Amino acid sequence: MGRTIVVVGGVAGGASCAARLRRLDESARIVVLERGEHVAFASCGLPYFISGEIEEGHKLMVTTPERFTRRFGIDVRIRHEAITIDRQRKSVQVVDHQSGQTYALSYDKLVLSPGAAPLRPGLPGAGDERIFTLRTIDDAERIRAYIESNDPHTAVVVGGGFIGLEMTESLAHLGLHVTLIELTDQVMTSLDLEMAEWIHQHLRMNGIELMLGQGVEQFAVSGDGSLLVSTSYGNRVNCDLAILAMGVKPEAELARQAGLRLGPLGGIRVNEHLQTNDPDIYAIGDAIEVQDGILGVPRRIPLANLANRQGRLAADHICGKEISYANAYGTSVIRVFDLTVASTGVNEKHLAAEGVPYRKSYTHPASHAGYYPGAVPMVMKLLFAPDTGRIFGGQIVGIDGVDKRIDVLATAIQMGATVSDLARLELAYAPPFGTAKDAINIAGYVASNVLEGDLEIAHAEEVECWLAKGAFLLDVRTVGEFHRGHLDGAVNIPIDEIRSRLTELPVNKTLVVYCLTGIRSYFVCRLLRQHGYRALNLSGGYMIYCAMYPNRCDGIPGLHRWKRALALETFCSTPEERSVVRRNTK
Repeated sequence: MGRTIVVVGGVAGGASCAARLRRLDESARIVVLERGEHVAFASCGLPYFISGEIEEGHKLMVTTPERFTRRFGIDVRIRHEAITIDRQRKSVQVVDHQSGQTYALSYDKLVLSPGAAPLRPGLPGAGDERIFTLRTIDDAERIRAYIESNDPHTAVVVGGGFIGLEMTESLAHLGLHVTLIELTDQVMTSLDLEMAEWIHQHLRMNGIELMLGQGVEQFAVSGDGSLLVSTSYGNRVNCDLAILAMGVKPEAELARQAGLRLGPLGGIRVNEHLQTNDPDIYAIGDAIEVQDGILGVPRRIPLANLANRQGRLAADHICGKEISYANAYGTSVIRVFDLTVASTGVNEKHLAAEGVPYRKSYTHPASHAGYYPGAVPMVMKLLFAPDTGRIFGGQIVGIDGVDKRIDVLATAIQMGATVSDLARLELAYAPPFGTAKDAINIAGYVASNVLEGDLEIAHAEEVECWLAKGAFLLDVRTVGEFHRGHLDGAVNIPIDEIRSRLTELPVNKTLVVYCLTGIRSYFVCRLLRQHGYRALNLSGGYMIYCAMYPNRCDGIPGLHRWKRALALETFCSTPEERSVVRRNTK
C-alpha cells in the first residue's frame, strides 16, 4: 500500500474526492469517515422525496458503502466520526458510534468535508418533536413518517431560501396549508427585491400565506394541542408541524480546534488549491469559504455542484496535478410551483454594498417563438460594468426556458464576456425551443444599446425623481391597457398614434416613455430621438415598476396572465399573426 488519505465526510464533496483519488492512485489507502448512515446521497432531492414526487428513498442513494468499497477499494466507515486532529502526529481521533470505542487513524493527507448544519436557534419551545430540520435522508424519512402517521393539515416553514421554498412547495403538494415566515423583506436573497416579488406573488397565488420581514420569537403549545408559532410582529400561527430552514452554518469546529484558519464568515479558509494553512490538510464543500468571482470577497456557497467539483479538484492536487480553484459565482436554479428562478454572479445589492459602479437592464423575452403553442415570458435582469460592459450578474424568473439561459449567462461571466458578446452569440433555434433572436441575444442588444449610448433609460426607482425635475411621463400602450392600470401623472398616446400626435409632446422637457415591457417604448424612444426629443425608456416597463412597487399597482400580473400581451407585443405585425397568437395563448 502507498500513502494513507483520510476523507472526513461523504455525501457530495467527500465521496467525489474519494472516488477521484482512487481513479488517480490505485496504490493509496483511502479511508472515508462518515458519521451518518449513508456515504453518498442526493441531498438536493430530499424535499421531493417528502412530497412523494420521488417515491422511494433508495433512489436518492448515489451509492452504498458496500458498493463504494467493492467498486473503488475504499475503506468506508459509516457512523465513524472524527473528533480531533493532531497535526503534529498527523493523526485523527475517531469515535465509532456503533461500538462506542475511539481510536487513532494516521494520515499522509487529510481532506475535510464536514458540510454545514441547519441553524436551529435556541428559541423557547424549539425542542418540540413536531419541529424539524432537513439535512439527511434520516431527517426526510422522519418528516415523511410524521406526515403519514399524523395526517397534518397546516404547516409553518421558517426561512425563504432554497430548502424553505422547496419544502413550502412540497408540503403544499401534499395538501397542507403552509405559512412561510421569512426574517428579511424577501425570499431568495440571491435575487434583488423586484425579481423576488414575482415569487412572492406566485406563492400567494398558490395559497401560501407569506409573512415577510418578521422572525420567529417562540414556539408553544396552544390550547387545542397544536403548535403555536409567535413572530416578532405579534402574529401567532397555529400549525401541525414546522420546518426550520433558516440557513446553515459551516461545520468548522473540528478545523478550528486543530488550529486551522477560519474566514470572516465562519467557514474554513482555503487557498486556490483547496489547502488549509496546513498543506497536508484540504477542505471542501459547504464548510469552506470561497472567493467571489466578481467582487473578490469571501463567500459561502453551500451548493452540491460546487462541493462535487471541489472534491475532484482537491483529489487532483493531492495526486500532483496543477489545479486552481480561484473563484465561485453562485449559479443556482430552483423550482417554485410553476416558476423557475435562477441567478448567477452578483446581484445589485452586493454591487452597491461594495461600491462597485454598475449598470442594469431588464428584458422580457419569450421562452420560444410566440406563434408556437406554449410560449411564456421570462423576466431577465442583467448587471454589467458601465465602461467595459463586462457582465457582473444575471437573474431570471419564468416558467420555461430559464435554466438554459442562466447557464449561458454563467458561462459568459466565467469567460469574462461583455454584453456585446451576448448580442453576438450564435445559439440554437427552432420554434419549439427558442426565438430567432434568442432571449440571451435580446438581453445583449438592450444592454449594448445602453452602453453605447443608443438608448437612454430610466429605472423604476428614478421615476419620481424625473417627475420632480419636470419630466413628461408618456404611456404608449393601448387605451384599454392604460385604463386597466398606469403610472400616476402619465399621458397616454398609443404607439401607433405617436407620429400624428408629436405636437402634443413638449419639446423642452425630458420624456420618460413606458409600455408593458419596454419594447414598444423603445421603438418610440428611437423615433422621438430622431425628431429632436430627449426620450428615456423605462427599463422593463410597467411590469418592473409594478414588481418594484406592487402596492402602487395593485400587485403585478402573473406570468400566466400576461403571456398573451407579451406575445402580441413582441412577435406580431399583421392581424393574421395576432390571431394565431391569441389561439395559442388562451
